[in-house]
Amino acid sequence: MDAQVKEKEREQRLQDRIKRIKNKIMVFSGKGGVGKTTVAVNLACGLADRGFKVGIMDVDVHGPNVAKMLGIEGKRLAGSETGIEPVTVLPNLKAVSMALLMENQDQPIIWRGPMKMNVIKQFLSDMDWGDLDYLIVDSPPGTGDEPLSVCQLIPGIDCGLVVTTPQDVAILDARKSILFARELKIRLIGVVENMSGFVCPHCKKEIELFGKGSAERSARELGAEFFGSIPMDPGMIKLGDSGKPAVHENNEISGIFNGIIDRLIERIRDIKQ
Repeated sequence: MDAQVKEKEREQRLQDRIKRIKNKIMVFSGKGGVGKTTVAVNLACGLADRGFKVGIMDVDVHGPNVAKMLGIEGKRLAGSETGIEPVTVLPNLKAVSMALLMENQDQPIIWRGPMKMNVIKQFLSDMDWGDLDYLIVDSPPGTGDEPLSVCQLIPGIDCGLVVTTPQDVAILDARKSILFARELKIRLIGVVENMSGFVCPHCKKEIELFGKGSAERSARELGAEFFGSIPMDPGMIKLGDSGKPAVHENNEISGIFNGIIDRLIERIRDIKQ
């Protein structure tokens, strides 16, 4: 079959599959290490807990962490008559990640741009997501190839959510992410400040290790909505490492995540009206 014909068929599959996804949300950050995947995973799980049909797509080719944080590292993607089947995490949650294709989790992915773009396109065109209320896209940090490709490949991506930490260097990069979204005509629905303080496991008091409030000020200056602050909690870190999202716990952190989910649902509802 002619290569051009194959590409047209793939493009049509992509369009057909994307039409079955109501809301497409890209979670991104200006720099690494700010907890973007933690936020993406907890948003996906929290939405699924509320009865929504949710997919989470990890397009961080070089550092795919979604599978570990969802506790599905040992599982693998499988093929079917309708395409590649995502891994079912919860009754209402499906996941796709490069980690679900790799036999050795320590093996680095040493790919140049075109190969990375091809696998992201395959995640979109060949993956049988079915009917989804939300697709959460966990993008790699920065404003380079992967986030740019996702924005260009997903027809009608609805909105973006920026995750940052309070330090000046993180805020500087987060501001670039906000402007990146605007350049690509992506509606920025909110900014989340992660690691806004450290919760002492003994006295339960919050210590502002990196400061607090910088993300809210920057969001206000750039005309974006501030969704909330998430403190650094040792318990949440242990849960993430063991594949148990914090939003499933009954504590202050899960309450914060649920508050962010409330605002996300409300903002998308306002946009769609």
